[in-house]
Amino acid sequence: MEYALPAETEALIAEGPALLHLVGRVGLVQMNRPKASNGLDMEMLEALRVVLRRCMGEPRIGVVLLSGRGPNFCAGGDVHAFAAKGEQLPYYIRQATSLLQEVIGALIHLDAPVVAAVQGYTAGGGGMGLLCASDLVLAADNAKFLAGATRVGMAPDAGLSVTLPRLIGARRATEMLLTNDTVDAAEALSLGLVNRAVAEADLAAASLDYAAKLAAGAPRALAATKRLLWSGVGLGVDAAMPEESRTVADLCHTADVHEGLAAVIGKRAPRFSGK
Repeated sequence: MEYALPAETEALIAEGPALLHLVGRVGLVQMNRPKASNGLDMEMLEALRVVLRRCMGEPRIGVVLLSGRGPNFCAGGDVHAFAAKGEQLPYYIRQATSLLQEVIGALIHLDAPVVAAVQGYTAGGGGMGLLCASDLVLAADNAKFLAGATRVGMAPDAGLSVTLPRLIGARRATEMLLTNDTVDAAEALSLGLVNRAVAEADLAAASLDYAAKLAAGAPRALAATKRLLWSGVGLGVDAAMPEESRTVADLCHTADVHEGLAAVIGKRAPRFSGK
């Protein structure tokens, strides 16, 4: 997938297996191995780790938009790299999954919400893991989703055994993970695996516009809401409510809350500053 970037776009990381551009307040992260369907080898994983660290340290980024160049979002782990390791494969996998865990953790713990824009195939623990660690997902109408790990005698990684059931329910997740059935965009939308489905030709523009509108929100409120949603997994309502109360009270010290209230009362669009 290619983006028509505006002239004021700033290239923060312009070369390598993972790219980062600043488009307004959107940090556009692109996996850049299109001929390999953006398969995750060690070089790609290291590049993604570097890019996401840069996102964490860049205060101008309000939303991260994660996408893959070429016809597919991400084919998961690079099976050609796996097969080439022979008897050294277990040691290679330990290194690769350790890096992948850092990447997944970075997506989850970023203050900025992460929007994934997916086209073609999203497959394997890696591809599906990136998808499920994103906060919101837009899919092209040609998108297909495949867990795939057991197909090659492996098991899910990248947190997928937790995040996928959380998103689509235990029974359906079990079926996807054990049978490797391919799910198309329409079914993914009905399951809650993605938020919206759009025409493939419109995905780049639609996802960038979606991310830009989200980035206009109050940064601290978005970050706090994201943290509550992720930390609330498995807590239960009784345990989550005190943390919600503390978070809302803390946010009431910010200028953005007063601006938001004034905007609602004045029937105008808010002008959030992140302060």
